[in-house]
Amino acid sequence: MRELHGVPIGYPHTRSGAKAAAANYTTIAGSSRFLTDKDARHAAVAVMAAKGTTEAAAKKADHTAGDAVGSLRGDNSKVSAKKAVARTGVLSAHVLSADAHGAMVRLWTTTVRGSAAGHATPKAGFQSVTVTLTWESNDWKLKDSSASSGLVAPIDVRQASNVPGDFSDYVPAAAEDPVLSGTEDQSGFPARYGHDERGARAAAVSATMLYGDPRFFTDEDWRHRMLTATAASSVLHSVTSDSDSTARLVTENRGVGADGKAADGSELITRTAALATRSISYSDQAASIELWTASVGGVAGKDETQRPQVAFLRMTVDLVWEDGTWKTTAVTPSEPLVPSPPAMQEADPADSFANMGGVGNAPATA
Repeated sequence: MRELHGVPIGYPHTRSGAKAAAANYTTIAGSSRFLTDKDARHAAVAVMAAKGTTEAAAKKADHTAGDAVGSLRGDNSKVSAKKAVARTGVLSAHVLSADAHGAMVRLWTTTVRGSAAGHATPKAGFQSVTVTLTWESNDWKLKDSSASSGLVAPIDVRQASNVPGDFSDYVPAAAEDPVLSGTEDQSGFPARYGHDERGARAAAVSATMLYGDPRFFTDEDWRHRMLTATAASSVLHSVTSDSDSTARLVTENRGVGADGKAADGSELITRTAALATRSISYSDQAASIELWTASVGGVAGKDETQRPQVAFLRMTVDLVWEDGTWKTTAVTPSEPLVPSPPAMQEADPADSFANMGGVGNAPATA
């Protein structure tokens, strides 16, 4: 994919391409640069917006940015754009309607907004975002977008909030937003990545998303095909064995079968969203990428003790260049990076998360 004024362009004319466009446009619209820099915001809107909607979209974006700026101050008197933390992760994407001419996609997102300066830890939030797209000039363009409060998953009780300075690795100059392409090969897994640092970052993003997909835990055939498509040959055997053991433990502990459901109809919910990426090291043969992720895990059903929770982790993905693409040699959780819980919001009941599971709600990959 190419970028114009920081906006990815050139999506495939598919449902996955529509999901990717909806996710990227929502991520961009929630970024600190978009929210704090009017010129950058208007330039991005001009690229994203469908014909005839640019002026109205710019006014709407200005209004939204004005409302959001306060959340980027932390406890400082003014916004420091260099210290602002504004990241969005897409946990699920459901295509409400789609044909050759347009698509409507509903996203469940988690956001983190605040400042790496001062004493107030950036806050987490959840939104439901409905994005209407039109197919125009051989690309998905933004026709409209609306956001409301989304399902609230409690932060894992084992995770304590970090202090503001810990978020300095994820201010605008230090890390990049993930870019989803929705491009797939014939197997349904991500197509080959470019032989550059951007390609390595994309492969790392997809790996963390695929390892967090419910099919990783419940569908052995899918898991093995995914690992064959994404893991380096040198580690494939050991990674497959370890993954089979992990999947077996999760399904046994959660009491779910191969269909991802328990005897009472409860459904396993697992998703991992990338909030940001940064390169630890890169050469043309190997790369190490750190991602800041939000992972939701639990069971949607009547048992509130298994209600889905969100964990904020840093993940390190090590990759090698093999067979014309980037393949993973390790996907390793590292130190948590945990925002404050959503302000004045109670977590939703366990059974309300049922619509976030299933193959049809999987976000597009990078």
